[in-house]
Amino acid sequence: MKPRPRPILRRGNGGIIMWDERFSGDEYFYGTEPAGFVAAQAWRLAQGAHVLSVAEGEGRNAVWLAAQGLCVHALDGSAPALVKAQKLAAMRGVTITTERADLGRFIWPIGAYDAVFGVFIQFAPPAMRAAMFRGMAQALKPGGLLFLHAFSVRQLANASGGPKVAEQLWTLDLLREAFAGWEVRHQGDYDAVLSEGPGHSGPAALIDFIARKPGR
Repeated sequence: MKPRPRPILRRGNGGIIMWDERFSGDEYFYGTEPAGFVAAQAWRLAQGAHVLSVAEGEGRNAVWLAAQGLCVHALDGSAPALVKAQKLAAMRGVTITTERADLGRFIWPIGAYDAVFGVFIQFAPPAMRAAMFRGMAQALKPGGLLFLHAFSVRQLANASGGPKVAEQLWTLDLLREAFAGWEVRHQGDYDAVLSEGPGHSGPAALIDFIARKPGR
């Protein structure tokens, strides 16, 4: 009998999180509906656009994007999460491509996607975050759109989700610096009330950022 693969671990919430364990139950930890940011901003993409969703989790955003006529490739480190993503896609009658990937070691493609989404990807400490940002930029075609949505540093005052580590939370200045020279299409630092499964529930401080990669 083959040995069971070891779960891929991510750093977040001040320690090692067993994401396979978090996503192994029947319940969708962050719900089955897309983040409000995704639903509000996907109009920017033409049908048939090729989209990469980074650290997708259980599929809520990827499946919704696929239902809008987009070709979606979802990355995550958790095998149980991706099984649930495919299950959700089947229930919704859409097709997505899923790939298990350790984002700390992932070999990013070059210029392969019209859009890249990073929604609540704040498990990454600063050095890994910078590497992921470089990889996401590399994966975009010239003129492609980067969609980022996450918790603001102000989220430390809330109990609705996200890491309790200030260096893993974001500001607009951080994102503008990381993507200097890109055309910012939308940005916001605001408060909202989340109802996204047990993982994100209650008042939250959020960051939105959409930018166009230079070229074409």
